Amino acid sequence: MASATVPLLDDDTIPFGEEDEMRDPSTAAQKYTHPYVTFFHLFFRGASIIIYMFCGWFSDSFITSFVFVVLFLSADFWTVKNISGRLLVGLRWWNYVDDDGKSHWVFESKNSRINKHEQRIFWLGLILCPLFWGLFFLLALFGLKFKWLLLVMIAIALNAANLYGYIKCNYGAGKDLNSAATDFVKTQFFKNAVDMMTKPSGAPPPTNVRPTGVV
Repeated sequence: MASATVPLLDDDTIPFGEEDEMRDPSTAAQKYTHPYVTFFHLFFRGASIIIYMFCGWFSDSFITSFVFVVLFLSADFWTVKNISGRLLVGLRWWNYVDDDGKSHWVFESKNSRINKHEQRIFWLGLILCPLFWGLFFLLALFGLKFKWLLLVMIAIALNAANLYGYIKCNYGAGKDLNSAATDFVKTQFFKNAVDMMTKPSGAPPPTNVRPTGVV
């Protein structure tokens, strides 16, 4: 976590952790507190995958496809790192260089009201998209499509950077990534199991059943 000696970011219009004070009270009862942020959290990363899959239908130029995919990947990386992670789950990671020229990585987590629907969408998008790019990596590798392999590796690097950063934020900067990922999977599995056990079953059969006639 960030210490007291960590400098503030120059572009902090609203200090980290004080977003709730600026929120419109009328949005508290809504299902999605940040609908536009939630949309763009999925839009850029989903669009990059769709363009990669179907770019051959619209253009035979590899350069054109490469540029469009990288643009959407870059927009996704910036949006997830600087906006959606901060507003949807109250997490932020960043880097600064001190006066001695030493680089420091900062992983921040705030205690605030988190919308459960937005939190679920955030983590699903953050985890599922790297899996798609991992599949594309295998297809490009075994298909010997080395120029596409470079593009997929760029996508994996950008997606993995955000995934790594937010796992560190969520489970502590000093914790090993393997144990943090294991704890995350266990938490999600336990949560889903509890939801299944506590979910009400279908309506019980009627107790007052009229008996059939006896011959």
